[in-house]
Amino acid sequence: MSERKKIDARGAYCPGPLMELIAGLKLVELGVEVEVWSSDKGSLVDIPFWVNKAGHSLGDVTKLEKYSSIVVKKAK
Repeated sequence: MSERKKIDARGAYCPGPLMELIAGLKLVELGVEVEVWSSDKGSLVDIPFWVNKAGHSLGDVTKLEKYSSIVVKKAK
């Protein structure tokens, strides 16, 4: 099982969850997964778009009742 860092950005609005993800990725080693919890619906579009543009790997994107979980693997 690989290491996974969690970022709880529930209650933050765009671009907060994305900014927290970017900051979190700077603190982890290559190959580490970062899971963002976000209640902002915009994160479901913004985060996958940025991940693709930045060259990281998008993992599971799960919509839950009150928030979404978005997993990103640091690739560079």
